[in-house]
Amino acid sequence: MGDSNRLVYWIRRLSEIAMLGWLGMLLLLDLALAVNIGGLQWLVLGCGIAGIVFVVLRRRLRLEGFSVMLALSFSVSAMIGSAGVKGVPGLVETGSLLILLIGVLRHVEPVRRAAQLACVSLIVLMAESMGRHHNESELALSFLLLAAWSTAAGIGGYLRFVKERRAEAVHSVRKAERLELARELHDLVAHHITGIVVQAQAARTVAETRPDAVAPALDAIATAGSEALTSMRRMVTVLRTEDEADHKPGIMLADLRLLADRFSADGPKVAFEIGPGLDDRTLPPEVMTTLHRVLQESLTNVRKHASRTAWVEATLRRYEKAVVLRVRNFGAAADPRASRLGGGFGLVGMAERVEALGGRLHAGPSPEGAWEVVAEFPPP
Repeated sequence: MGDSNRLVYWIRRLSEIAMLGWLGMLLLLDLALAVNIGGLQWLVLGCGIAGIVFVVLRRRLRLEGFSVMLALSFSVSAMIGSAGVKGVPGLVETGSLLILLIGVLRHVEPVRRAAQLACVSLIVLMAESMGRHHNESELALSFLLLAAWSTAAGIGGYLRFVKERRAEAVHSVRKAERLELARELHDLVAHHITGIVVQAQAARTVAETRPDAVAPALDAIATAGSEALTSMRRMVTVLRTEDEADHKPGIMLADLRLLADRFSADGPKVAFEIGPGLDDRTLPPEVMTTLHRVLQESLTNVRKHASRTAWVEATLRRYEKAVVLRVRNFGAAADPRASRLGGGFGLVGMAERVEALGGRLHAGPSPEGAWEVVAEFPPP
């Protein structure tokens, strides 16, 4: 795991603690201000505790919690207004509503629904200011609540904008990968078709003088055609989706070793091992290019996000059910919780290419404490 991911993780945890501490202080302030309003004190206390609970559970009960808090806040304000009691606080309740509003505007789909809920929350906040406070303070309080609501709505809207921008960027990366795969598909098919044409011309030439040489030529044509169809099936799958990387034709295992050596020259040392049963003839060309891409991206991520790595282990082995490339970096502490923080778009592009060939990609901490990227491909 990189130092930057660890820093982001702890910033998020500290901000969560600070937010809950802020709500706890508001709850204590509510209790202090509501000490002389009789039974309504417990009503305010219950609504405030419910708000804190829904804030804690907001990722699991985002829409449900926000809806319940809107109903609770409006009901409490109506009961207090009908009782004719003024000066009843609701600070923690209001704070919880504003925090939940940010999550609603950021995540709830479609956008129109999120906007409607935001407008309802504004109405509830205005009802709270009119139902719980003296006439002379209603205007000032309404202005403050409007300013707080506007701030929360602005934060939620901005976070939604950032989220959608990232989704568009991921879409662009996947589209670029698929277009690159289309180019590779063209190169592979052209290679196989050229071989078929050459074999057919040779068979035609020798058919009259050496009929016994025709059968091997036909076998070669059939083999080349089968390999072309296999490559097409593997690579065209991803091009059939609605969406539409660096590629070097003719990648060989020596290129993977050269890539590891170049990284070792100006970065952490890389121990690259190729297991038995693997050579340039046993791995299809489309798998070779994807292996090169995964190794390149993994080493680049080590340099960018784990600069204190002592050394890197890269292995390429063949098992009964898969061909596996594993890249692990040692010497930089790995926090398993950081895998939930997301990352850049390199993993998106790698996963797109691996999955297009029927494989799968995993990135995260290993039991040994290293950070690893594992790409698995079906056996050739």
